[in-house]
Amino acid sequence: MISSLLYTPRLILSPIGWQDLEDVVSLKTDSQAFGHMLGGVRTRLQAEIEMGADTVYWGCHRIGMYTVHENAQFGHSQFLGITGIHHRQDGRGYALRFSLWPWAQGRGYAREAAYAVLMEAHARGHDRIVAVSKEDNIPSRRVLGGIGMIIEEKFIRNENKMLTYVSKSV
Repeated sequence: MISSLLYTPRLILSPIGWQDLEDVVSLKTDSQAFGHMLGGVRTRLQAEIEMGADTVYWGCHRIGMYTVHENAQFGHSQFLGITGIHHRQDGRGYALRFSLWPWAQGRGYAREAAYAVLMEAHARGHDRIVAVSKEDNIPSRRVLGGIGMIIEEKFIRNENKMLTYVSKSV
């Protein structure tokens, strides 16, 4: 059986669950942290509903959203954000998503976490993973390009220029 926890040299990624509710609600209701995500900033109720959906998704697919914590060998392991895989409603397939607190950005954590999830998804048999970003979201695009994803498609959504990145297992 494949373990659900993912480890990198600096991070621990664990399947999102109800024990993470307050951290995730705080992240998803913050405009700086979640303003660029699909659907934008959430209300507490929306975040709670998504938590339920994320928990069910894990039960059905054995992969999904993860919390991202510092891999502290001693002491407190700080919550940095979330990353994971979800099936997109628009038919583009399984998609990589990530959002970290603004204070945790610029340190390579998003790239490290997103890459770990991408490799895990491929290892679990998902041959094609996509990620969607606004064209003007340069930090997100740097992460996606930095983990080897390439632009496959451009489209317009709500007057925003969007890019679809893809990663295919070999």
